[in-house]
Order: sequence, then C-alpha cells, then structure tokens
Amino acid sequence: MSRFFTASDSSSEESSEEELYSEEEEEQSAEESSEEESDEDSDEDSSDDDGATGANKFLRDADEDESEEEEEGGRQLKSGKDKRFEALEGTIRLIENAEKINDWAVISTEFENLNRQIPALIKQNDGKTPKLYIKAIADLENFMLETLEKQKVTPKKMNAINTRGFNAVRQKIRKNNKDYTKDIDAYKADKDAFMREQIFEEAPVSIKKPKRTVMDIGSAVETADDDGFTMVGAGGKAMQYTPESILKHIRTIVEARGRKNTDRLEQIRVLERLLDVAATDYQKIRVLQTLISTRFDLTSGTGNQMAAEQWKLAETEFAALLNILEGTQEIVVIENAEEWEDDEKMPTITPGEIFRIPGSVVSFVERLDDELTRSLQHIDPHTAEYVERLSDEGALYSTLVRAMVYVERLKKNPALDQSQDSLNRIVMRRLEHVYFKPSQVVTILESNTWKAIPEGLNSTITPRSISNDTTSLVQTLCTYLFQHSEGIIRARAMLCQVYFMALHDHYYKARDMMLMSHLQETINNFDVNTQILFNRALVQVGLCAFRAGLVYEAQTSLQEICGSNRQKELLAQGLQMQRYSQISPEQERLERQRQLPFHMHINLELLECVYLTCSMLLEIPLLAQIGSSPDIRKRVISKTYRRLLEYHERQIFTGPPENTRDHVMQASKALSAGEWKKSADFINSIKIWELMANSEKIKEMLSAQIQEEGLRTYLFTYAPFYDTLSVKSLATMFELPERKVAAIVSKMISHEELAAALDQVNSAIIFRKGVELSRLQSLALSLSDKASGLIEANEKTLEQRTQGTANAFERQGGQGGRGGRGGRGGRGRGGLGRGGGRNQQFTGGALGRAIQA
Repeated sequence: MSRFFTASDSSSEESSEEELYSEEEEEQSAEESSEEESDEDSDEDSSDDDGATGANKFLRDADEDESEEEEEGGRQLKSGKDKRFEALEGTIRLIENAEKINDWAVISTEFENLNRQIPALIKQNDGKTPKLYIKAIADLENFMLETLEKQKVTPKKMNAINTRGFNAVRQKIRKNNKDYTKDIDAYKADKDAFMREQIFEEAPVSIKKPKRTVMDIGSAVETADDDGFTMVGAGGKAMQYTPESILKHIRTIVEARGRKNTDRLEQIRVLERLLDVAATDYQKIRVLQTLISTRFDLTSGTGNQMAAEQWKLAETEFAALLNILEGTQEIVVIENAEEWEDDEKMPTITPGEIFRIPGSVVSFVERLDDELTRSLQHIDPHTAEYVERLSDEGALYSTLVRAMVYVERLKKNPALDQSQDSLNRIVMRRLEHVYFKPSQVVTILESNTWKAIPEGLNSTITPRSISNDTTSLVQTLCTYLFQHSEGIIRARAMLCQVYFMALHDHYYKARDMMLMSHLQETINNFDVNTQILFNRALVQVGLCAFRAGLVYEAQTSLQEICGSNRQKELLAQGLQMQRYSQISPEQERLERQRQLPFHMHINLELLECVYLTCSMLLEIPLLAQIGSSPDIRKRVISKTYRRLLEYHERQIFTGPPENTRDHVMQASKALSAGEWKKSADFINSIKIWELMANSEKIKEMLSAQIQEEGLRTYLFTYAPFYDTLSVKSLATMFELPERKVAAIVSKMISHEELAAALDQVNSAIIFRKGVELSRLQSLALSLSDKASGLIEANEKTLEQRTQGTANAFERQGGQGGRGGRGGRGGRGRGGLGRGGGRNQQFTGGALGRAIQA
C-alpha cells in the first residue's frame, strides 16, 4: 500500500481498503497480481518503518493477523487422519528421492518407517490398505529387481553402508509384499485403473470449497426424443440410446479403443443398452461384434487372463451372434468386406441380395479358445476351481462346431469368394480339442455337441453320422487338412493323427505315418508350438511301442526326450531351470505362455519309469556282453541310465526302494546277478503301472521280457566258462519252454553275439573259444578305427567350409571316388528344443531301426 493509506488515522478505513484491494487482486490475472504483490510488499515494508506509530501500528498488525488466520484456516484445521496421510506421503516422497540417487541406506530406514505408519492407516481406513502404500511397495520391489539385474549385467561395487541397506531392503520387501500379493498384482495389471479406484477420503481434506461447475444440460434435454432414453454423462453431454443412434455410439466406442484411460466397463454397459434397443438383425450384429471385442479388450496384454464371468458372457454373446447369422440369408459376416461409413442412416438390405459386414467369426472363436487355455494355465490344477473351469470346454466346443458349420456355408457360396484359410484354421482348432482325448471322452463330447446344435444344421466335412465313430472323425478332419492346407497346419494335422493313433495302440500305423511325413528332417523350421507337438507325438509313439512289448523301439523313441533331462521343457509341462542357465524375465514369460493346461499333460513319472525299464532291459545284457568280451567296442545305449546305475553302485548302503528310480536300479542289480524273479518283483511292484490301461497285461509282458533278458545276460556272463550247456537246464533255470530257449540262442548266434553252435540232436549249446588277437592285430584294428574317425572329421569340416557343396557332390556319386556314404543321409535330425536351438536325433534311427528289426 502507499504511504497515504498507511498514514490514515482510521483503522476501519484501513481494513476496508485492504478488503477492497484483496477483491481486486482476485479479479486480476495471475501474472499481474504476482507483480503487484511484490511491489506492495516493498511499499508496506517502507511504511512500517517510516509512518506507522503507536496505536495505528498495533491495530494494523492485529487486523493483518486475523486476515492471515482466515486465509490459512483451511490448512491449520486438520484431523489426525489427514496428518497421518501427509506423513505417509512424505515418507514415500523420501523413498522416491533416495531411489533417484541410489541411496539404499535411506531407503531401508524410510521403508521401516513406512511399515510403522501403515497399521494405523489401515485401522482408520476400515481395514483397507491405502492405495498409495501399495503403489509405493510395488514400485520399490520393481526398482530393487532392476538394480539386481544391473548388478548381474554390469557389476558395480557399492559402499558398505549402501550394500547393507540394499540387502536389508531385499529381504524385507519380499517378506512384506507376500501379505499384499493380490493388491500388488492388481496394481501391476492396470496401474491407472487401480489408482482411479482410490477412496477419496484417503486424500487430505481441505476446508476450502472447490468452484462449482454449472452444467448446461438444457439443450441436451431438449434434443432428446420422447421415445428414447437420455442419460447425462460427465460434462453435461447427453447420451441418447435409440435405434437410430446406434451407429453413432458404436463409432464413438470404436474410436476410443486403445486410448489411455478409456473406461471399458462403461463402454460395455453402453453396448448392453444398445443391444436392448436394437431392432433389426443388422443393428444386433454390429452391436454384438463391438461388444465381444470390447470384452476381449478388458484383458489386453499377454500376462493377463480373462475373468471367467467375462469369458462366459462373451461366449454367450458369440452364440447369439451365430444364432442371428444362421437365421438370415441376406446378411453375412466375412473378412475384407467394405465398412458402412454413414452413421446417420441405416443401410438398405434388399431381400434376395447379400449384404456383407466386415468381421471374422473364426477370430472370435480362436480368441475364446486362447482365453480359456490361458485361464487354465493360471489355475492350480489340483483344485475344484480347475475342474469347474474345464467344464466350459464343452460349451466352447459346441460354439466352435457351430462356427465351423457357418464358415462351411460361406465357403459353399461362390459369390462370396471366401478363402480356404479361415476354414482350415477352425478345422484345426477342432482337431486340437480331440486328438489327445480317449475315444470314449470324444464320443461323449461329440454327442453333447450335436444335441446343443439346432437340428437343421449339419456339417459337410463331419456329418452327424460319424460323431459316434471317433476314429473316423479324426481321420476325416486330418484328411481334409492334408488335401486343403499346407505348411504348419498340414504338419500339425499329421502330428495330431500320429498322436491319436499311438494313444489308441496303433503303433505300426503311427510309426509309418511319422516316418513317411519326414517331419524329423524339417521340424527345426517350424514354430516352437509345432516342435512341442512333435515331441508329444514322439513320446506317445514310444509309450505305444512299450505297451506293445517292443522294448527296443520304445527306448529308441523315448531316448530323444528322456535322455536330455529336459522333459518338462520339451513337452511344455513346466519350467526346468538349469543350474548355470541365464534366462531373462521376457524369455521366462514366453515359456510360461507355451505351457499346456494340466489335462493335456503326459505323466512324466510314468514316462521316466518306462524309459528306465526299457534301458535296463537293453543295457544289462550289453554290459554283460562287454564284460565277457573286452575286444568288443564299447557302446552306450542310454547315458542317463548308465549314470544312475553307476551312482547306485557307489552307494555303500542301499535300503529298500522308495521311488521309481530305486525300484529300477534294484531290479537292474538283481538282473545282472542272474536273479530274474527278484528283478521282476521289483519292477512289478512299481505303483505307477496302475495308471496304464490293462496294467496286469503290462506286468506279464515285463516279466516275460525280464526272463528272456535274464537268459541272455546269463549266457553272456558265463559263456567263457562252458564248453557245452544243455538247453533243458537253461529252460528249467529260467522257467521258459525249450523251444523259446532254442529260439533265443539261435538269434544270438545269428547276430554274432554268441560264439557257439546249437546241437539240435542232443539239444545242447556248444561254445567256441575265441581266438585271442595278437598285438599286431590289435594295433591294426586300433589304427583302422582312428583312420575312420579322421576321415569322418575331414568330411564334416569340408561340408562346413563349402556350405553344402560337399552334399551336392556326394549326391552326384562323389566323395573322392569312394561313394556309398550317402546312405547316412536318411538319419535326419529333429529339433526338440525351444525355438530349434538344440538338435537331437530322431529318425531313421529311432523308428527306422525299428522297421529293420
């Protein structure tokens, strides 16, 4: 103020002038008021020093104090609740500032302070945890993990105080965040939506009242129709739901998709109201398409699964969409159709002509299938919730078949010019739902599906008549895909049929189809999911061979998977972390997305039991043969089995068997000692056999195999000590018929495994003593082996340097005039790793040798 007002004798005039000046300040702009306030402050300072004396100065100070109290009253009148919240915000701010400078000592101290403040806040907040606290601890955990990753990539030494603080926070944050896992997951899923739901009472309440905004809704109400429903939203904008305004609302919702802070639940509510007022089939189809897509948008992201309630609503709405499309011939939903641009009026649909609406029925059903699979991946399979969620597969399968029938109808109409790809995709989806199920389950599923589908609908690819014949159903689906598809879909159809045949004990058909497909040679070029399906089919072929009593074929097929110690990973049934492997969080997330639902798993314990049993029946006679004939080149059938056997033999004390491995190792020890009955008892006492169909038949087969291999082991071990041996005594010793013993011995002699002759007249075995090689002969054999290895190494090096030129030369009959080595080309290699990283042999070796045998 100027000196004129300061020198006034009337205190009332002074206060009135101050009030007048304050009102003028509020009406001016922010920039001008700030400049004037700075000038006034300087004037007031000078007036206080020069002109104010006595009572005038005292009265003026008192008035100023009262006005300041009135202005600051909103900040001074605070409740204890508000003060606690301010303290919480201050502590969080200190933690954030310390994060910027990487001061873990301060973070540790303030984190303890934060946890001391939170019990009182939860109590005053009706037992609810403040959202600010959830945000703070979630962000702190992420920052801690990021710091830990940086330390692994580029190690930087912290000082001692910082290190202690970091370790303290690292231990406390994990223990503390377990109590708030649900809220933290909700925050990480959608941070903006989580914080928008914050209760307003949590924020400090100011006494100053905000300015009220008067909404002008008069014009909105005037424009509303009498027969329509008008809703006034935020900002006073009228929302009108009438059949004529449907296209405008749909356009608004479609344009808002993908934008930040879009309230999708509100969009769903609007679309549900639009569906209620929709009058024509065209309007209902457009609304249902947008509604289903908006429900899928609720779980936009690879790490989230769709809520069961939303999934069921989407499935019901999709069934309603199919019901409308099945009932009309004039309207079709196809891809690559032109969109109706005019939102002011509805299109004219002429009877007898086809009106096209852009969309994809196949994409909707594929998304429903993917969301159900993702949901099953995240549910504990040992709970009732998993079984309840799995029951939705029946409704999904019925919807899938209906969609397939509709796409078939579109394909029949030449005017629509529909591509074959859509039909191939949906047929493949249907095949993937049945190939791994037993025939009894598929029969029930098909029966319930066709009961739910209207009687007038039928499929030309899979008519109702073959729904009771599961084998014909799978054969028909696969044959259709063989004829009309190529690439990945065709390969997956082939693998599904191989899996189905092996599951139903058609070993030779499954083996021949696998070999004729030549997929083992090209599987590396396919995507990871197809490689996983290849591994599953290969394992199922091995199990089928075992059930058929073909031990060698079963072991050779299972060697590809079980010999790598990565069964979980290769079959997509879990993550099996290696000791020295470094996997990034992104890679781990991708691995978890590939995991199969539990009801599709192959029992890994049963798989290991079959593999070890087959390895025992092959390795024990081989070990006996090597022991009796040192000059035979050592070969290993199963490195995994050999490693387990060596570990078991090193044990000083071995107690009773407790698990599958112990039973097999004890049986191996007994078999190598000639105690075949004891070995059979160990194998047959494994409880896992009960999970296989016809378990008693399996046990009888195993006992017979152990008897035969026990006979072979005995002959390999004690042949050097016999000149002749009676067939009758061998038959008595191993409880086998004499004809069976003679057949086994003859086979061993013909394969040059046993140096002996069979005297059929006297029913005896005459052994021939081997001629011991001289030193020169031994050295010559050794030189020959080394020369062969050197030649092979040179050939491999030449092939790598010439980048396949050597292969072309070999096909022309080359390789230095030696020729004839191209026969190894049939032993292709199939990729069984993640993304084709590691090649493992499947082949001609696995099933090709089975044919030769």
